[in-house]
Amino acid sequence: MTFTRYAIYYAPPTDADWSKFAASWLGWDMETGTCLPHPDIAGLDIGAITEVPRKYGLHATMKPPMHLAEGQTQAALEAACKTFASSHKPVRFEGLHLARLGRFLALRPTGDQFALNKLAANCVTELDMFRAPLSTADLDRRRAAGLTPEQDENLTRWGYPYVLNQFRFHITLTGKLPKPELPAVEAALHKHLIPLLPAPFVIGGLALMGEAPNGRFHLIHRYALSG
Repeated sequence: MTFTRYAIYYAPPTDADWSKFAASWLGWDMETGTCLPHPDIAGLDIGAITEVPRKYGLHATMKPPMHLAEGQTQAALEAACKTFASSHKPVRFEGLHLARLGRFLALRPTGDQFALNKLAANCVTELDMFRAPLSTADLDRRRAAGLTPEQDENLTRWGYPYVLNQFRFHITLTGKLPKPELPAVEAALHKHLIPLLPAPFVIGGLALMGEAPNGRFHLIHRYALSG
């Protein structure tokens, strides 16, 4: 398959009960490249709730989607990801909790996040030679949302505003929802997903992802953190 962009994700293991439910909740299996049936939860249109994040699959972004720089190849990126993972240790923190980020819901970490944030920062900086510069149109589109000076500096230097000190690890579970709908969706996730989450939570690997021409992200390869 030919990919238009690449990204480095934390992609949860597919055999865990929590990730099976969460992937079905979103409706997309990145590993097999197939759609999944949503859970049947009374009163919720899960297809509509998850329409926006579905194409990205169940993940947390470590290095945001990027076009390959001129002269770089997927094979070279794969080799670099393997080397990167072999020099970094797994990350452990207390667990995950359900949080509101604006008007969408996501899983966020609990406890000390220093090692997690350092891993994400290293993904951004150490693999940046593979990222093509953003076009003027892309820069303008990002800036239209309103950025702080630090976010704009990140955008210019690293191609995305919310990296390094602006990074917040999160596993997105919904699109932007009307405020009156949030409590019902939160209640459903607290009932069906939160009890399945492991504690402590360990990130033992990273995943190289590719964006297909239709916008869906597919797993290319997993790399164990073994440093």
